[in-house]
Amino acid sequence: MNWLWVAAGAAVGAPLRYLTDRAVQARHDSVFPWGTFTVNVAGCLVLGLLAGAATAGAGSPGLQLLLGTGLCGALTTYSTFSYETLRLLEGGASLYAVLNVAGSVGAGLGAVFAGAAVAEALWT
Repeated sequence: MNWLWVAAGAAVGAPLRYLTDRAVQARHDSVFPWGTFTVNVAGCLVLGLLAGAATAGAGSPGLQLLLGTGLCGALTTYSTFSYETLRLLEGGASLYAVLNVAGSVGAGLGAVFAGAAVAEALWT
């Protein structure tokens, strides 16, 4: 049964990633990969909320599989982040590449900590 939770979450997360990436990127006239940045930070926030809820005993194992592994696993993308950073470097946009790495890691960590803090405030 667990794999069904993961598959259901991924069935929502993958199209959501694609649609969000396209919508965000269409609004920016820049080589910076704003779409991937957005889905990765959003996924970190959701995962932080879920982890905080689980720590407080408020998230069932099925919900963790559905949202954490399935949705967040399909929504976020380390491979695209890496590829886009490589493309920036190869295209001579070294500053954007460095900003992508530093910004993604910093914003992702900030989002996961913020999500966990919000969950802790809500469930403890």
